[in-house]
Amino acid sequence: MREVFYPGGKKRITHLCIAAHQDDTEFMAYSPIAACYRKKNLCFGSVVVTDGAGSPRSGAYAAYSDEEMKKVRFGEQKEAARLGGYGVQYLLDYSSAQVKDGGDEKIETELACILREERPRLVYTHNLADKHITHAGVAVKTIRALRRLPDGELPEKVYGCEVWRDLDWLCDEEKIILDCGDDLEFSRALSGTFQSQIAGGKRYDLACEGRRLANATFSQSHACDRYTMLNYAMDLTPLVKDRSLDIADYVAGYIERFSACVRSALDRLTR
Repeated sequence: MREVFYPGGKKRITHLCIAAHQDDTEFMAYSPIAACYRKKNLCFGSVVVTDGAGSPRSGAYAAYSDEEMKKVRFGEQKEAARLGGYGVQYLLDYSSAQVKDGGDEKIETELACILREERPRLVYTHNLADKHITHAGVAVKTIRALRRLPDGELPEKVYGCEVWRDLDWLCDEEKIILDCGDDLEFSRALSGTFQSQIAGGKRYDLACEGRRLANATFSQSHACDRYTMLNYAMDLTPLVKDRSLDIADYVAGYIERFSACVRSALDRLTR
């Protein structure tokens, strides 16, 4: 059931999000959605890799089959694309098992084709420390897809965003701040599009808003709030620019630097 949807006609994409599931785009890449909304010189696009068949369901959706659920979730994602003014919405229809198969190159081959077609300036995907293995799998396949492109076709920046693990643990100097603006009404409307998840008992809409608000307040301890809402991201650009870098070693480096930062602070207090 692969689809390519152009809510307002085909446009030049400047910001592209490559996400695992329906709703991940809106939760982790709200900042570029808001930045591009109704702008003449900027345009947001979304790629959703999986089919949504394995999503949890209860209440009104409890008896839905996987095929029925896929249709519901595709419809919700298309409605979000309309509401958010996206230039394009790709719905690729792969299974989570395919995403988690490191030897399956079909997804990264298709992603490389999409990236060549759209030529975005900025790319957003999941961060490599995300605890949802399908999310991490999409991040890996996105990096591998980008590594297939010639240097002249690479985006300026590639960011790994937070969904199933916050990124406030990153060392402050390594946090990429994604300003989510102050339009709570638009944010809530976009998140509220995914009623099959909300009705199923997963209040992602409230959780994502809470994370953005908390990040904004806790981002600085000795200053007044500078942002209303923000998300954090991990810079994945070096992995794309330098194809020799090991993906696992790269993210482990962030963790090791965080560990060293904590230990250094405690050493000053205890010795």
